[in-house]
Amino acid sequence: ERERERERRMKISEKLEECTKNGQVYFSFEYFPPKTEEGVNNLFPRMKKMVSYGPQFCDITWGAGGSTADLTQDIATRMQKEIGVETMMHLTCTNMMPEKVTVALEKCKEAGIDNILALRGDPPKGQEKWEAVEGGFECALDLVKFIREKHGDFFGIGVAGYPEAHPDAICDDPEQFAKNYQGELEYLKKKIDAGGQMIITQLFYDCGTFLKFVKDCRNIGINCPILPGIMPIQSYGGFMRMTGFCKTKVPQEILNTLEPIKDNPEAVKKYGIHLATQMCKTLIEAGTPGLHMYSLNQDKAVLGILGGLGLISIEEPAKNPTPAIEEKKEEEKAKA
Repeated sequence: ERERERERRMKISEKLEECTKNGQVYFSFEYFPPKTEEGVNNLFPRMKKMVSYGPQFCDITWGAGGSTADLTQDIATRMQKEIGVETMMHLTCTNMMPEKVTVALEKCKEAGIDNILALRGDPPKGQEKWEAVEGGFECALDLVKFIREKHGDFFGIGVAGYPEAHPDAICDDPEQFAKNYQGELEYLKKKIDAGGQMIITQLFYDCGTFLKFVKDCRNIGINCPILPGIMPIQSYGGFMRMTGFCKTKVPQEILNTLEPIKDNPEAVKKYGIHLATQMCKTLIEAGTPGLHMYSLNQDKAVLGILGGLGLISIEEPAKNPTPAIEEKKEEEKAKA
């Protein structure tokens, strides 16, 4: 009976579609596993505060090369159970044999986590090129197929989308790039056809690029929710590293604004909030249904942006968006 009830739980993608039907702009927060125990302990109170503003879901990343596998699983479980927020756990193919993936998915089932973001993942530290492990998965598509094959529709599955194409496909020759971009779109369609139900994009700083990407997806029959990945600039060094690593196009005007303030961390943070708020306004006005915020485990910037958009009021947090989980906790307390 309990299995049946869990099978019936709405997946995150369905919740997002529901929001859109009701004309509600939604938002979500992404976190990464901190490197130290102290970092982990500090993350939870911050997360609790952020979740009180009503994100539709939160997700937690899986470190390069599966280096944070146990910690990711542990944090995801606590997010779902203690924080009481609908949680999506990232799962990557890097260094992952099917057996390891099976174990991870079983642990998710036990913890009541039924949403997964299926990714290829970055190469392990110190490795330039991505390589599949012997007998492992070649790409995210394999992972999506595997989850569907072994678990039917128990899990809601999200996949990654790349508005500027995957970093590996980005090149200087315009003709070659156009081919690569087309190939990437077709591959994304395969991930959706195999069972992916929503798309979260790589960061970008040019709204036109994202809006074109959405149109291109719709034109080839990808109809699921597409969430823009919004990464506020939090520090100059971090921003330059990240955009370099992802080969992100940064409009000249952003670089020009940053140049004179790059040694003033406060000014950079302030500009980061201002820029992301303007970007999100542009996206929402163009019909983007929701925003996925790369929080970098910090609350100030993302809450500042959502406040600036009028999506939350900073004075008083919204009610927990998943009261069902809270009620269940109360019931369990009563039983104990």
